[in-house]
Amino acid sequence: MNLLPAAITDRIAAFFAKGRERLSRTGAGFNLLNWLCASAAWVCRRLGFRAAGDRLAVLVQEDTGINRFVMVRYLTKELFLYFFIAFLFFFMVFFCNQILLLAENVLKKRVPLMDVLRLISYSLPFIIAQSAPFATLVGFLMCLGRLMTENEVLILRASGLGYRIIIVPVIILGLVISVVSFFVNDYLLPLGTLKYNQLRRTILMSNPAIELESNSVKRTNDKTLVIGQVSGTDVSDLIFFDTDTDGNQRIIVANDSVVEKSTESGVLMSMEMNDAAVVFFKNGRRNDFDVLLSKNMLLNIFESSFFSSSTRINPNEMTSYDLRQRIIEMEKATDVDSRSLNKYKLEYNKKFSMPFGSIFFAFLAIPLSLLFGKHNGQTIGLIIGLFISVAYWAMMILGQIFGSRSGTNGVILMWLPNIVIGGAALFFYTQLGRR
Repeated sequence: MNLLPAAITDRIAAFFAKGRERLSRTGAGFNLLNWLCASAAWVCRRLGFRAAGDRLAVLVQEDTGINRFVMVRYLTKELFLYFFIAFLFFFMVFFCNQILLLAENVLKKRVPLMDVLRLISYSLPFIIAQSAPFATLVGFLMCLGRLMTENEVLILRASGLGYRIIIVPVIILGLVISVVSFFVNDYLLPLGTLKYNQLRRTILMSNPAIELESNSVKRTNDKTLVIGQVSGTDVSDLIFFDTDTDGNQRIIVANDSVVEKSTESGVLMSMEMNDAAVVFFKNGRRNDFDVLLSKNMLLNIFESSFFSSSTRINPNEMTSYDLRQRIIEMEKATDVDSRSLNKYKLEYNKKFSMPFGSIFFAFLAIPLSLLFGKHNGQTIGLIIGLFISVAYWAMMILGQIFGSRSGTNGVILMWLPNIVIGGAALFFYTQLGRR
């Protein structure tokens, strides 16, 4: 039994038939949104809400008939493709320079292959977090430069879309990259660093000789070792510098030494020294010293000399929440060194400034590519992107070193590179607006 009048049912059937015809002609996908918005606009106009209907009618599709989402989808796919290629480039650069060199040094000491692979896997979050912002800049510059060189940007402007159709996917994708990069930087990176240090501690405890390299200087937290030739566990011409809490210095010189694994708690390694000489210097009294000669001597090097206290987690092993809570505790305490507090502030602000640098790079990529990408846009984008990436990386490293040594405000130093990038973007936007 038909409960509706025939005229209404025919009207509804014709309406949906027209919608199916549109979908079959243009394809489903994003054009489904066109039909839904057009249908909602028709309903609003029938109900008397003409203004709302007019807005819905052009929500997805321009008055010119060009589908907004189709253009956004096309630009997003192109931007992501170039970002992915640039990400692989920077990933391999950081991987080769840091991970493979580390693995090579460890493999020389005959560390098990599985432990080497685990060390590499724990280092991957660091590589990903460092690569994402630079890949955003270089990838977006190359993509938008190609669009500019092939006159696709000119076609978009001639269609009445202007630059706004380019800005939307750039900002959206830059924001997505920043959020994902922040998750890696804030959660996976501390977890990987913690696991990396734990595994390195285990490897070093099982085979302490891996930390000693021939003809090198090894500086620990409070000691310095000058090492001659190393062959397995045998070390020749070893010089050991030590300073106690009172400022008194001790220098130990040995012709031959044998590195042994210690079974005592807290002792990392034991060195059995032959023909050793020990010189004790009083603090501030260089002319007053004692000399001790020994045929055989056993020197214990404690775990705290190579690693921080196991009861305290390093700032790079903490999430942003943990860092914030630690900073609040240190600010309330009265016996905290300002440099130690600033070290935590530097790491806390780096948690945000580095991953969200992708947003600043995305803003900068638009005017640079449109201003300088008319000829050979891809090549120009690659060159400019690499130059800016090196300058940005140098500012971050120098800022962190300067802040750690001088105690300068970590907020300013860690956000200064992004501020510079943002200022440059505003400058080039003004230049673009004058065209």
